[in-house]
Amino acid sequence: MTEHSLRVAVVGVGHVGSHHARILSSLAGAELVAAVDIDEGSAIRAARGTSAKAETDVEALKGRVDAVIVAVPTKNHLEVARPLLNAGIPVLVEKPMASNLAEADEMLALAKHSGTCLAVGHTERFNPALTTTLPLVDKPRFIEVHRLGAHTSRSLDIDVVFDVMIHDLDVILNVLNSDVVSIEAVGVPILSDRIDIANARIRFESGCVVNLTASRISRERVRKIRFFQSGSYLSVDYVKQQAEHWRLLVDEEGESTIEGGPIEVTGGEPLERELADFVLAVRDNRNPGVSGAEGRRALALAEQITKRITDYV
Repeated sequence: MTEHSLRVAVVGVGHVGSHHARILSSLAGAELVAAVDIDEGSAIRAARGTSAKAETDVEALKGRVDAVIVAVPTKNHLEVARPLLNAGIPVLVEKPMASNLAEADEMLALAKHSGTCLAVGHTERFNPALTTTLPLVDKPRFIEVHRLGAHTSRSLDIDVVFDVMIHDLDVILNVLNSDVVSIEAVGVPILSDRIDIANARIRFESGCVVNLTASRISRERVRKIRFFQSGSYLSVDYVKQQAEHWRLLVDEEGESTIEGGPIEVTGGEPLERELADFVLAVRDNRNPGVSGAEGRRALALAEQITKRITDYV
């Protein structure tokens, strides 16, 4: 690594954090200096094969890092991020950024006070299929989202809305940049004491209606978003990193045809793109691809949806 590399540590190297560590260990412009976890074995495994040190305490990072990835359980995000932000150390915190809006607001206040970068890990924003398609999205009237996955033992401390659906809430809020007018939502706990499958129908001030289904009890893995707008339809498959664009064409005689097909997508690992963006944001002193304010915005909508589900039950 060069002397200009950003020294980065990952705190929490379970399933998600270990991927952060893997990518950072070879990411241009970054140097993985520590893998931190209260489980020493996890820290050692994440650091193995890299120049990083395995640590069990965030205090060990003092004076050794330029930025930190926080990938601990959601309930511990603020606890870990607070001293880092207080010290002016840039932080990328995994989604959802906090357990509630009060905790998110404290993170934002700390980042503002210290003048440091606070990013949130909404990885789908960096998915090549989505970033290739978004320039073609123009005032959509209806958006359909399906995000289905198999049951795992991970993230069962939060509802599926915060664990899974929040990815798409962030994308939609970024695309529409419009206020929410109404929300209808239902959800059911099936394999845990949290909501495992949920559906929400959201109407925005722009007139767009969004229908989202999120599940962590499906036998198949589906990650798709479809945009319907005047004269065209766009489809994105996050998993396959594929996209399609179909358009209504009318000739001089008034005859209409539908033409289109696959959009060329140059593949890439979304998490690597997210981390590269964070590193550059810190080095160039600019806003990250997904800011703390945007992370809070997605969290706020997730809370509204969960409240509607609770009211329904």
